[in-house]
Parts: sequence; structure tokens; C-alpha cells
Amino acid sequence: MKISRKVWLILGAVILVAALASVCVVYFRQAGERSELKDSLLSAQARLNVLTTQKQGLEDQLANAQSSLSTSRAQFPQSVESIEYGEDFFKIAYGQDLYTMAEGCGVSLNSLTASPPADKTVGAVTYSVSSFGVVVTGDIENTLKFIDAIGTGIDYQLPWTFQLPWSVDVKSVSVNIGGSTTISLDIYGYKG
Repeated sequence: MKISRKVWLILGAVILVAALASVCVVYFRQAGERSELKDSLLSAQARLNVLTTQKQGLEDQLANAQSSLSTSRAQFPQSVESIEYGEDFFKIAYGQDLYTMAEGCGVSLNSLTASPPADKTVGAVTYSVSSFGVVVTGDIENTLKFIDAIGTGIDYQLPWTFQLPWSVDVKSVSVNIGGSTTISLDIYGYKG
């Protein structure tokens, strides 16, 4: 059986149409994907711009926070640098804090300020010295009792005394109008 030329032409036309249809389907699918990718790329670029702006804002906030932290640290050096004295100074009598000691002497502790510690060498021995300002309210007799308790380690609520790990030099005592007293003192701690 011999196939006629007409059948070959029809068969060729069908194959050609099928091939063109396949190519068109592939082309339109790729065009759709390309359009979706283009939209995704535009969306990603928009998000990148927003994220870049946010990143810059966060970096500015970080710089401001670090600057603020540096400023805060500069304003409060005594709270950081004199922390080693905080343990001894606030826990004077077997865990008794300064407020309790003040109450035991009959005075009220109003405020406490501290300077950063500095080294002082006497001969071959190096001491660490911190200056403190203490403001208390109470009568003179009780205020003197409090000053003595800080300097000697006497607890007026206990029947014994103990050895302090530091030495106190009371620089000045100023009685203010209204019953408060400002006590300036230096604390010498042996550095070892």
C-alpha cells in the first residue's frame, strides 16, 4: 500500500501544527513564568529598599544607644569603679548594711555618694582610696555614734567589735540646718 501525496501533506501539516502548538504552549508558559519572576524581582527590590532603610535606621539607633551608654557610664563612674568597696561598705557588721547600722545608731541615712577609687602609695605599700559623702539625719550624739561605728566597726546592737578590712579617715563633718549632717570620709583599702 502506497500512501498518497495528499496524505503525506496532511500528515506533515498535522505534525507541523502539533509542533507549533507545543512551541506556543512552552513559549506562553515561559512568558508567564518570566512575568511572575519579574514581579517577584520588583517585589524583592522594593523589600530590599525598605530593609536597607530600616537597617540604616537601626544602625543609627545602635550608634545613639552606644553613645548614650558611654555618656551614662561617664556620669556614673563611682557606681562602677567603687563596686569593690560596696560589698565591704554596705555590709559592715556581719552582713548588716549601712542603713541598718545607721538605724542602730539612731540616725537616718539620707544619701551616699562615692568617688572613683585611686591608688595611693606609702613606702612600698599601695592603698586604694575612695572618697565618700554620707548625709544622715539625727541628733548630734547619735551622729557621732554613727561616725564612730563606721570608723571602728563597733556595732551598738552587738556586744563585740570586729576588725574591718579597710581603714576610714573622716575628713569633715558638717552640721546643716534642719538636723542633717554631711560626713566626708576616705576609705583606704590595702591592695596587697
